[in-house]
Amino acid sequence: MEILGISFSDLLNPQFYIEHGGLWMILFIVFAETGLFFGFFLPGDALLFIVGIYSTDIVKGALFDTGSEWADLGILWVLITTAGILGNFVGYWFGKKSGHFLYERKDTFFFKKKYLRQAHDFYEKNGGTAIIVARFLPFVRTFAPIVAGIVDMDKKKFAYYNIVGCMLWVGSMLVGGHFLQKFVLKEFDFDLKEHLEVIIIGIVLISTIPVIWKVFISKKKSPTLEIGKEITKEKLTPDPE
Repeated sequence: MEILGISFSDLLNPQFYIEHGGLWMILFIVFAETGLFFGFFLPGDALLFIVGIYSTDIVKGALFDTGSEWADLGILWVLITTAGILGNFVGYWFGKKSGHFLYERKDTFFFKKKYLRQAHDFYEKNGGTAIIVARFLPFVRTFAPIVAGIVDMDKKKFAYYNIVGCMLWVGSMLVGGHFLQKFVLKEFDFDLKEHLEVIIIGIVLISTIPVIWKVFISKKKSPTLEIGKEITKEKLTPDPE
């Protein structure tokens, strides 16, 4: 499938967004992947890791030449973290307003009810800290704030976990990508910029292992969730943790 010369494989490729949209496209992708339910397929982890590798080029191209790698990382950290925090707030608001409808909605290409249910189970098991942990899990991080809105999590508590989680997620991905590139280039004369496909595959595998383990390997007795009906009868009370 290809629209306006853009294929679906392009949408899954982090480098595509860096080359065709730069910093502003990156901010939008992070916002959409963390706050809009149809953004679950966007490459959040891999994108941020590669942004760390290209941090100086991205800041210089979109803003100005800081002359400092730490300044470049700091600017990206603040801007991308802000986009991720706002995205989660939008997801939280959307969950409060439209939660019942989502559980009754039929699956489409852009919406999978099973991801919403996985996020619900994950949230119920881990309480407020799930908002932080979910940042590092594909699919789950898209729906966790929506579920938090559905269960009417305290706004202040949600804001705290949202901000802390996003700061840790963005910071670790950017720093990891930037300094891994420097280390590998210095020690092994291997430029990760010329082998981004390896990075993308590695990040995808690492980030999806917890989800795969939960869904396929450690799959225990899974109760049938009539969540739409249950929530209609009474709101779930969030874990006080």
